[in-house]
Amino acid sequence: MFQQTLRFRFVKVAKISNPKNSSQVTKKAYNHATSQSNEKSVIFEQQKQDSVHLEAGTRMQLAINIDHIATIRNARGGIEPNPVEAAHICEHAGAVGIVCHLREDRRHIRDNDVRQLRKTITTKLDLEMATTDEIIGIALDVIPDLVTLVPEKRQELTTEGGLDVVSQKKRLADVIKSFHNKKIAVSLFVDPVQSQIETSKEIGADMVELHTGEYANARSDREVKDQLGRIQSMATLGRSLGLTVNGGHGLDYRNVSPIAAIKEIHEVSIGHAVIIRALFVGLENAVQEMLKLVVSGRSI
Repeated sequence: MFQQTLRFRFVKVAKISNPKNSSQVTKKAYNHATSQSNEKSVIFEQQKQDSVHLEAGTRMQLAINIDHIATIRNARGGIEPNPVEAAHICEHAGAVGIVCHLREDRRHIRDNDVRQLRKTITTKLDLEMATTDEIIGIALDVIPDLVTLVPEKRQELTTEGGLDVVSQKKRLADVIKSFHNKKIAVSLFVDPVQSQIETSKEIGADMVELHTGEYANARSDREVKDQLGRIQSMATLGRSLGLTVNGGHGLDYRNVSPIAAIKEIHEVSIGHAVIIRALFVGLENAVQEMLKLVVSGRSI
């Protein structure tokens, strides 16, 4: 069955690798994908409920952000490399989910990428997004398995900090409700700060993703220790409130193991470091190397 799934998966990738040929997807394949999407929605709903009750210490999960595959494609204005094909390689290598950020300026991932990912990936689709009316509308139409709400500034190179949940409490509560009405799980990307995590729970978030950027950028041993302590403490708080706790931003092959050792963190989301490594060893190997570190980190 697994081999059959893989064969079907790569047939679909071949057919959509060129957007001009997307109409060539057969009716049978489309019906299969639609059925699969409905089935995944039910399965993920159960997974979402189960994940809230995960016991600390279970195997850590790895989701891969494929934004920078699209960055490379867009640099020349062509159609390759295809983020959808990259997503399937990541899944085959062991990633439990695919993450993409549909920014307002469409600097990397584009609308069609999200729609094709929704039709074809076999794990889960995590759509990172700002809470603008346009992007919310797209998300409600596409129905990803999960949305991760993040702050966004047009002038930034990458997300620079966590969402200020406290100051945007009412707006975010309304947005979360709209996603829950479509049975889409919601994660909030927040700094490891008590008030942000408590407010995330209060307004109905299913998960928080702790911003690990300050830890990743720490230079002295003391800074690293302090940042790890903050993350550990806030991960414990999040779990005690019934939230699933994930982590991400700035994590790489050198610094991920101590984060993986925090048993209250269920999943890490990593992109940039894996895409860089893939230039030298290939994408499948790069994902597998990171997965090995993430899984082995639990034993530290």
